[in-house]
Amino acid sequence: MFIEPSLGGKNPKDKKGHIEVICGSMFSGKTEELIRRLNRAFIAKQKVEIFKPAIDTRYHEQNVVSHNDTAIRSTPVQFASDILLLAGDCDVVGIDEVQFFDHQVVHVANALAIAGKRVIMAGLDMDFEGKPFGPMPQLLSIAEYVTKVHAICMKCGELASYSFRLSEDREKVMLGEKNTYEARCRKCFYEDKK
Repeated sequence: MFIEPSLGGKNPKDKKGHIEVICGSMFSGKTEELIRRLNRAFIAKQKVEIFKPAIDTRYHEQNVVSHNDTAIRSTPVQFASDILLLAGDCDVVGIDEVQFFDHQVVHVANALAIAGKRVIMAGLDMDFEGKPFGPMPQLLSIAEYVTKVHAICMKCGELASYSFRLSEDREKVMLGEKNTYEARCRKCFYEDKK
């Protein structure tokens, strides 16, 4: 379990920003962990702003919702740069499905952390082909804290870190749920990948 680092004193000059990235495959609990951390920030009476890509409307138009129906309010944005405009004077910025943003999100995360904000981001580290997904490699390299969560392989029951697409569709970005994707371990992912 992730234990939050010391967040400094109440004096704004004491605030030291940082970046936390939660990554893993589909159905690994990334969004659950993001929501858990953000709720702890709310309990600590910190100002929290939460964002998600506007294209992700699978469970709700605005809220960030996990596959287990845990939800938290958020602001959908078209572009990563919109987050800088909307973050305001908050202490903590949460961003879900970060892999769907353009590479500008790396600059945004860095700018927020330099401004003294705690930036918590969750997203897929690999696409359906098992390749690094969008801006995730850069975000993982600049983050102070990285948490990789795992699912259970739907084929053999081992720990899974791959998202196996069940359809023949080859588009890079294809929103889906359990009818479109399965979590797979490395062996089962590559056995069935054609």
